[in-house]
Amino acid sequence: MPWTRDEMAARAARELKDGFYVNLGIGIPTLVANHIPEGVEVTLQSENGMLGIGPFPYDDQVDPDLINAGKQTISELPQSAYFGSEQSFAMIRGGHIDLTVLGAMEVAENGDIANWMIPGKMIKGMGGAMDLVAGVKKIIVVMEHTSKNGDPKFIPACTLPLTGKNVVDMIITDLAVFERPDHDSPFRLIEVAPGVSTTEVVAKTTAHYRIALCPS
Repeated sequence: MPWTRDEMAARAARELKDGFYVNLGIGIPTLVANHIPEGVEVTLQSENGMLGIGPFPYDDQVDPDLINAGKQTISELPQSAYFGSEQSFAMIRGGHIDLTVLGAMEVAENGDIANWMIPGKMIKGMGGAMDLVAGVKKIIVVMEHTSKNGDPKFIPACTLPLTGKNVVDMIITDLAVFERPDHDSPFRLIEVAPGVSTTEVVAKTTAHYRIALCPS
């Protein structure tokens, strides 16, 4: 069976290292906060001006003034810090964030990512994704393997407006995990969801990649 959204987030959380400063994008990436491995301490950063984000609050603990960049209500920690957008983006652009987990509409085999707009559809703005993919040390994309109409999302070249070129380090979908050691190397299929075959992954992927596990 394919991974659920929570299982995809849990797989992404395995990439977190103790002491990391981490930015989580909108959608499935926000669920990563619920799956931080035991014994691993990370500091979550939100580009709207918060460092040190606590767990999602229960209904009786919601503070409407405490939100992340995706407008979700969050909680604070004793060590939480608040600041303006200029300081937040200085952290991102200055290379001080170790890892970001983002959603995407398309990822190309060369690491390009498109995740901010679909031409003709109204959007609220580009957000901070362009800064994140340019300034953060490691970029993980978590997304469904195919679109709602069944089209592959890991493809030879992006057809939508790009967020960044040659920036993605790892792709986690509901079917599989792809990674590459550096931006000059091709992606490798390193893991499939339980019960998912490499044959199914191949059938639903048009990008070129290498297989680093036994075919099934």
